[in-house]
Order: sequence, then structure tokens, then C-alpha cells
Amino acid sequence: MPDTAPVKSARPGDAALGTGLGRVLLLVYGIFALSASARALVQISTKFSEAPLAYLLSALAGAIYIAATAGLAVGGTRGRLIALVSCTLELIGVLVIGTLSVVDSVAFPHDTVWSHFGSGYGYVPLVLPFVGLWWIWRHRPAA
Repeated sequence: MPDTAPVKSARPGDAALGTGLGRVLLLVYGIFALSASARALVQISTKFSEAPLAYLLSALAGAIYIAATAGLAVGGTRGRLIALVSCTLELIGVLVIGTLSVVDSVAFPHDTVWSHFGSGYGYVPLVLPFVGLWWIWRHRPAA
């Protein structure tokens, strides 16, 4: 007689892959991880001397997007912590770099992902950390 017990999923219930909105969030984070990292790689390898700070900040943004994507996808205690730290750093980064790029445009002669609050990316970098942090809070494990 076959075992009819439900199969327990290896993925934690708070992983973003479990719902439609979570999958969309992961898709957007994945796209930004790829685009920010690729942009930084090209900029650093071809014209690093023109604006090293801006290009290193783009690389940092790419690394943060990669970490957030991984944390949201994995879920569980470790994944949630990685996603929480990543989304928080992302929010701080976009607010600080966005403000500095508006107030002191001389310091940022070339755009980063977060320059002008992500205007070059349709302000998605400004909205994304809020959505990510909301997701983490909304899908926290029950007490």
C-alpha cells in the first residue's frame, strides 16, 4: 500500500518562491542583481578611472541585490536575515546616494544604480527595498 502522508517541502514557508507576488518580487530582484552587476562589471573594466566611486557603488548595489535575491528565495531564519540586512542596506544606499547625487552632482559625475533615487531605472531602486522589507515583515514566522 503506498504511503499517502503529505510530502513535507524542503523550502521554508516564508520563501518568496511560494506565492505569485513573491515570485514577482524575486524576478525583479534577480533582474536588478543581473543588471547592476553587469553594468558595474562593464564600467569597472572599461572606464574605471573616470568615476571609480560611482562604479564601485554600482558593484556594491549589484552585490546587495544578489544577496537580497538569494535571501528571499531561500527563506527560513538565515534567508530572512540575509534578505533583511540586504534590503536595509539597499534602502540606506538608495536614500543616501540619491540625496548626495542631487545635492552634490559634482561628486557623482557618472550615475550609479542609486543616483537620483534610481531615476535611470524608473525609480524602482527606491521602491524595491520598501517592498522587500514589507514582504519580510508580512511573511515572518508566527510567534
